[in-house]
Amino acid sequence: SVVNHDLKDEQIAEFKEAFSLFDKNQDGTITTGELGIVMRSLGQNPTEAELQDMVNEVDADGNGTIDFEEFLSMMSRKMKDADSDEELREAFRVFDKDGNGFISSGELRHVMTNLGEKLTDEEVNEMIREADLDGDGLVNYEDFMVFAGPIFRRSVSSSS
Repeated sequence: SVVNHDLKDEQIAEFKEAFSLFDKNQDGTITTGELGIVMRSLGQNPTEAELQDMVNEVDADGNGTIDFEEFLSMMSRKMKDADSDEELREAFRVFDKDGNGFISSGELRHVMTNLGEKLTDEEVNEMIREADLDGDGLVNYEDFMVFAGPIFRRSVSSSS
């Protein structure tokens, strides 16, 4: 039951090593309680709520344990999210021409077009209006993440 998860061999080896460390009885599964420890050892910092969500997502049979395949597909998803956050940050930097931490509506239109979103002027203006909390016609990084994040993740995940 091999899942295609776009991970490099050395990543898989690293995950396997972390997984095995916490698979105390070597039965090929870890408990949901151990999941947080494994993920933290791999540099991830999930909250309790996130851990619970992940468990619900991957623990298909609901037995409270996760096998290595389930763990791999979950880590692969987490890494994709982290990658897209980093790409978003880079996109923001690219279009924040003067490096002041804000992008204008013109710059936002560029960003969204370059992400493959064909938006009308009205849609861009609408995004700016929603994202621009203080009404100065500029969007800061946090605002940008809130609005561009979900769109960006959609375009990233649909292209793989």
